[in-house]
Amino acid sequence: MKIVTPDQMAELEQSSEAFGISTDDLMENAGLAIAREIRALLEGIAGRLILVLVGPGNNGGDGLVAARHLARWGASVTVCLIANRPDDDPKLNLALSEGTQPLTVNSNDGQETLQRHLASSDVVIDAVLGTGRSRPISGPLAEVMSEVSQNASQPKAKRPLYVAVDVPTGVDAASGHADPLTPKVDVTLALGYPKTGHFQFPAANYSATLKTLDIGIPPQLSQEISLELINPTWVRQRLPPRPKDGHKGTYGHALIVGGCINYPGAPCLAAGAALRSGTGLVTLAVPRSIYEMTSKLTEAIHFPLPDNNLGSLHSQALATLTDALPGYTSIAIGCGMGRSDPAKRFLQEFLLSENAPKQPLLIDADALNILAESPDWWRRIPQPAVVTPHPGEMSRLTGLPTREIQSRRTETAREYARKWGHVVVLKGAFTVVANPGGPTRISPFANPLLSVGGTGDVLSGIIAGLLAQGMTPATAAACGVYLHGAAAESLRPTFGDRGATATDIINALPRVTRAILEV
Repeated sequence: MKIVTPDQMAELEQSSEAFGISTDDLMENAGLAIAREIRALLEGIAGRLILVLVGPGNNGGDGLVAARHLARWGASVTVCLIANRPDDDPKLNLALSEGTQPLTVNSNDGQETLQRHLASSDVVIDAVLGTGRSRPISGPLAEVMSEVSQNASQPKAKRPLYVAVDVPTGVDAASGHADPLTPKVDVTLALGYPKTGHFQFPAANYSATLKTLDIGIPPQLSQEISLELINPTWVRQRLPPRPKDGHKGTYGHALIVGGCINYPGAPCLAAGAALRSGTGLVTLAVPRSIYEMTSKLTEAIHFPLPDNNLGSLHSQALATLTDALPGYTSIAIGCGMGRSDPAKRFLQEFLLSENAPKQPLLIDADALNILAESPDWWRRIPQPAVVTPHPGEMSRLTGLPTREIQSRRTETAREYARKWGHVVVLKGAFTVVANPGGPTRISPFANPLLSVGGTGDVLSGIIAGLLAQGMTPATAAACGVYLHGAAAESLRPTFGDRGATATDIINALPRVTRAILEV
């Protein structure tokens, strides 16, 4: 699914005219889709009390069309006009003809009536400003939105269900900035396509759920848009097939290289996730002195490497490891490696020499921190790799402040993927997967359950496992990111937003993969 800026959305709407779909058609389609979604959320509409907050532009027009349908279906609908609309406004007149009740709030009496409706309604539909918001909320609108925001901040049991059309009022649909008076809503209904601001903060904090509604824009018009949302259909169509006569050699052999005395668990988590991703074989290569701590992973093949007896990989292990490389179909390196001087020498000689591995490669964690100290490292890695930095590691790799990276996540990932020639997975809420030769994709997940040590290692293992099964770096990265996020989402009913471990994510992987494949 494409993700668009407000300007791109406006162009798509204008271009639809050439296909016989007018702006009015799109508004009618949008309003009907909104009404249907409200009906589904309420599991029935007759007798329900619905308040529609209507602004002066097209967003308000969408809300009026929705109000008309909801009233026709038996709801008691009040249309609160936040700003004046033309006397001959056909959308308003049609809504009133279906029995909706008008409410204006340009007086104290109007404010009191609004308060009563907010207190008694089952649903409040925010159709005030939408994607057209470009300046701070002020004047009479500020008084209304202050009242709405206060009501929306109450516990769910004491307030209506809040639904925003395209974005909650006050959110900048391009940048994700939010006005202090923006109300927090339960559901945002993105019209046509989700907008870039939906996947940025602070805007993402103002909506619990995002749903996208088809409003009839011809899909061929968006083909050139290069920003996409990863969804289960896309993943299902790309996961490797599992022929009935397959065997462990059919599904690849992933090599996980990492670990040190302080972080023996990190490569184990990566190896466990690679196994759960469907890889036929996984070899865990760690310093010999920590082997006993990692051997608990009974399903992996263990490859203890020579070390300095202090639990750190170093160049003495290179010859042993290099001789074994032809047997692997992917390599993940960095998880728990540490940044000791021996580890630095090992990594630089392993990745940046003439004998660097030719297999699909994933580079994570301390491997990235070590590469950040190596000039032009990206030119010395022979084939496109997947690099998986969190914002701090991305800062060390690029020299940019973390705050700047976080404020321009998509643009930064895309820029450096092109510069480096490698797939960049910029981790965090709404993880960005930037392909240097293709689209940039965004994960739909922002889940605090993933804010615990080890979950990054799990992601590395999933992607390494998919690479081992023959997926391209960009596809493996995007599918791995989605499976990782979906596994965390599947744990919400049990854990809420805290308390899950990286191992819980690993154990959920087969279940969510099956669910995606069986849809």
